[in-house]
Amino acid sequence: MLLWKDIMHYAVSGNPVPDRRVEKTEAEWKEVLTPEQFRITRKKGTERPHSGALCSIHEAGEYACVCCNSPLFDSTIKFESGTGWPSFTQPIKANAIKYEKDVSFGMVRVEVLCNTCDGHLGHVFPDGPAPSGLRYCINSESMKMITSD
Repeated sequence: MLLWKDIMHYAVSGNPVPDRRVEKTEAEWKEVLTPEQFRITRKKGTERPHSGALCSIHEAGEYACVCCNSPLFDSTIKFESGTGWPSFTQPIKANAIKYEKDVSFGMVRVEVLCNTCDGHLGHVFPDGPAPSGLRYCINSESMKMITSD
């Protein structure tokens, strides 16, 4: 289980090696993503709170990167944070997520990206539920739901 100290270590000292890498040009990303998905994942945007389709979905399955289809989160670790974005306590695998220090908007945060394709997902905070205390606050537009049969 990842804890806040692990997240800070990754953000400062380097990230785990991903299972694979996907790299495309900006034009190639624009061909496969909607304009809103492109704005959020490739330009580090965010969606309005409570506007994302995945906020209120609670079916069993996995959440995958909308850019490269890499599994990111499992539905069993999703929780209602009240923030208006899908929230999770852990990634599906330790090397699924990349962590970067983010000093935009006059504050220090930890940005989370897909470790396979560097798509912007959202941010992680140390105010989640036990036992990890983590809250991965993720844009709906950066993921797609793959339901279990």
